[in-house]
Amino acid sequence: MSEQLADVLIVEDSASLRKIYTEYLRVENIQVDIAPSLKDARERLGERQYPVVLLDIKLPDGDGFEILQELTEQDNNTLVIVMTAHGSIGKAVDAMRLGAYDFLEKPFDSRRLRATVKSALAQVANLAARGEFESSDSKPTQFHSFIGGSDQMQDVYELIKRAAPSKASVFITGESGTGKELCAEALHRQSARSDGPFIALNCAAIPKDLMESEIFGHIKGAFTGATANREGAATMANGGTLFLDEIGEMSFDLQTKLLRFIQTGIVQKVGSNKDEVVDVRFICATNREPLEEVRAGRFREDLYYRLHVIPVAMPALRDRGEDILLIAKQFLKRFAREEAKQYDGFSPSAQAVFEQYSWPGNVRELQNVVRNIVVLNQGGIIDVKQLPPPLDSFSAQVKVVEKGSAKAPRRRRGKANGLLASNITDIRPMAEIERLFIENAIKLCEGNVPKAAALLELSPSTIYRKKQAWEEA
Repeated sequence: MSEQLADVLIVEDSASLRKIYTEYLRVENIQVDIAPSLKDARERLGERQYPVVLLDIKLPDGDGFEILQELTEQDNNTLVIVMTAHGSIGKAVDAMRLGAYDFLEKPFDSRRLRATVKSALAQVANLAARGEFESSDSKPTQFHSFIGGSDQMQDVYELIKRAAPSKASVFITGESGTGKELCAEALHRQSARSDGPFIALNCAAIPKDLMESEIFGHIKGAFTGATANREGAATMANGGTLFLDEIGEMSFDLQTKLLRFIQTGIVQKVGSNKDEVVDVRFICATNREPLEEVRAGRFREDLYYRLHVIPVAMPALRDRGEDILLIAKQFLKRFAREEAKQYDGFSPSAQAVFEQYSWPGNVRELQNVVRNIVVLNQGGIIDVKQLPPPLDSFSAQVKVVEKGSAKAPRRRRGKANGLLASNITDIRPMAEIERLFIENAIKLCEGNVPKAAALLELSPSTIYRKKQAWEEA
């Protein structure tokens, strides 16, 4: 081997494949060391740290996962690229979740190998130049474009920090308006790809017959209206991140072509026979339940498992507690500045409405509400009288007590309808009684959870969490 320190350790038991991979990489002046077994790999890694390890899963004396787990536990910034035989995608996805940077499905060509290894080496160099993420005990209330300090958002921030350095595909789910694109942008900006392009494509906003051209590009004359060559989103995202929003809207045929692109890294423009290798990190999002789409036959199962490596679930605004007012105040400050008006905040009654309302449109709805208030009013303190529909009608259900907290008016309580035990054998678990009361209140309020919460003197988010727990039990 050369005296120059190797960039890559190839852990592969096949002598012929080791030779092929070595030659592929030497063309790019990438120095290589080899290890034919688990034992040899451990010896090499004990002698020095390699920026990148190209790791076969099946080895004669053990499982390559052992090396991956050891490197992950050591946290030594070595990036692992897993190699797997065709049909072992499940294992490869498991490897990504354990911390692998990427995986290659055998057989792969020289362009795919070189592009993946070069990307990993660039990632290592960029992270070394920038320094690792600093840990902190404080809980941020802002993270990239996000606003919020709730426990739910802290979990999202932490997941983004852990997932960003990898090339693993991320699948973001959540209701409309919860900030799925902001999550994708944060993943990109937190990664070493942040200097590269971030290309976002909304699959729901593009006609289905133009979707393939939007993703892969086309050449002049490929179809009616193709008057010039055009780069697709995949090519424009080379070296960066490709975000496919509302991916569930993509046709089944195009899903097949996307799967091939993810597997090979090769792009072919519509109407062209020429291949082009690109290096992109895939992030996708949907407001649907992806597994239900798979079961219904609308989404390819193999594509789902390719993309659903690192799942991120964006919480609904109603479940984020104090974040609601924090975000509302930030929007108020921004829009007041844009409109050259002076606002002094929200009255306790308006705050109570904001806290108790269910926000079915999530942060997007909150943003529109605050913008409406700022544009249509002159300034000062915002009160319930200035709230637009449907908050104006909802405000009648909310009463305000000290410190702006929202509670329902005290009412005379009816009888307990036999829930009070008359003897020791009739005593029922508190959790069962609680569920009966909550479900009965929701029924009497005709499904209006915020109204039921006000009458029960609970937060709507508490009821939503309990309902979810009951459904999952």
